[in-house]
Formats: sequence, structure tokens, C-alpha cells
Amino acid sequence: MSVAFLNGEFLPLEEARISPLDRGFLFADGVYEVIPFYSGRSFGLDGHLARLQRSLDAIRLTVDMSLAAWQSLVTMLVENNGGGDVSVYLQVTRGAYSKRDHGFPSEVKPTIFAMVSPIDSPLAADATKAKGIKAITVLDTRWDRCDIKSISLLPNILLKQQASDAGAQEAILIRENRVTECAAANVFVVKNGTIYTPEKDQHILGGITRDIIIRLALEHGMPLKEMVMEPAFLEDADEIWISSSTREVVPVIELNGKVIGNGSPGKLWQQMAECYQDNKKRIFG
Repeated sequence: MSVAFLNGEFLPLEEARISPLDRGFLFADGVYEVIPFYSGRSFGLDGHLARLQRSLDAIRLTVDMSLAAWQSLVTMLVENNGGGDVSVYLQVTRGAYSKRDHGFPSEVKPTIFAMVSPIDSPLAADATKAKGIKAITVLDTRWDRCDIKSISLLPNILLKQQASDAGAQEAILIRENRVTECAAANVFVVKNGTIYTPEKDQHILGGITRDIIIRLALEHGMPLKEMVMEPAFLEDADEIWISSSTREVVPVIELNGKVIGNGSPGKLWQQMAECYQDNKKRIFG
């Protein structure tokens, strides 16, 4: 039975309960993070917690938790679930109050919830066996502050389902003739030996895995540029990748029904996948 955390208490997930008046339930008034752990040890924890704080600040939600307290919470949760390769889902909402009202309550008592889920072996774990995924491009219909990791994910869900209905595994989003990101990932494009990724702005969530990939590219002499990317830039790509904390770095081998490159994961992706795994080995031994 999985152990969860809710408002200061570790308890079986099946017993966790919140009020129907919780603003997260009524308004999606909250933010979240997904943090990977390998062999019971965190990966990119400080980056995730820094992004959590940025999201909390952006929605004007004050939580009386120090960085050390957040670190202790998620680490203890993983330990209480036996360690291993898991992701921690951490969610903070503005809390439950006596009535449904759009305005902020005068007294804020946030709801803090966390649980764990097993991490499936990522494609990058064995680059020689990876087959890649299919993607489509769709109109980015999300709100204007995608840099906030909000729990209001209905637009992302609809976009991801649109991809699924088309037989694809991911949707690459287009806003005002610019590539932003995916429904649930960041995006990279390879052309002529250079890696490109869209510049960060309020329409892109700054991915922790995205940052790791950028750092690894620089460390291993792989040319990489952040740029404003038009949809046409995707059409003649040599390689396309997506990245997220639990999927790591994944090759896209087909876009809108058109084969990317030779229809197999590209050589530069294989190099990055190996660098990513080597980086984890250096950290975890």
C-alpha cells in the first residue's frame, strides 16, 4: 500500500482526504512538481524546488516551508515507500475555506499533498534499443502563463488526447507561428549537427530536464542554440527530441505522418541519451 503525505501527516494513499471546498478542487488554484528519484536518491531536486517556489510566488501563495523542510518531506516520503526508482508528485493548493469565492481568502492555509509513482525505464536507458515516438503539431490553446507549473491542466489534457486520437504519443504546440513546447514536455530540434530549442518565455515551462540537456550539450561539445522557432523549422529537421523529468530525453521519429530523418533515433540523440545516463551514473554510482 502506497504511503502519501497530506498536511503534515504520512498516511496510506487510500486514506488521504481533502474537503470538497478545497480551492484546488474548485478552481485548480494550485501548483505542482514531479521529482524523480533513482535508487531512493533525488535527481534535480534543488531545481524542482526552486521552480516550485517560483510558481508559488507567481500565484501569490505563501507557504511556511523552508528549502530544507521541502527536501526532508519528499525524501522521507520516498523512504516511507521503500525507495527505488519513483517520481514524487508534490501539489500545493490555496486550501479549503467556508465558501466558494473567486477572491483570495483573508487567511491562507495551504493544502500540501504528495505521493509517489514507479518510474518506467526510459527510452534513453538503452539507446541501442530505442524506437522513438510519433508526434503531431497542434495549436497551443493554453493560457498565457505557461511558465507557472499550474495544476490547471485541462488544455494540456485535451491537446495530449488530440495527439492520441491521431495515433501519436505527443503534441508539439504552435502559438502565433512559434513552436513553444509539448503538451507534457519540452522540445529540441537537430539540424546539421546543431541542437536547437525554443527560447524560454511565459509560454514555456522551464524544464529541469531541459536544463540538464543544455548543460550536458555544452559539457560534451555539442553545439546548442536557444532561438525563436517557427513551425517550418520542424519540417526538415534531422532529429526531433522531447524531454521531461520521468521520460528523460525521447526521440520523435515521425511528425504529422512524415518520417523524421531515416525513421530511427538519430546519432546525436543516441549520444545525448548516453551522456544523460552517464551523468546519472556519476551521481548515483
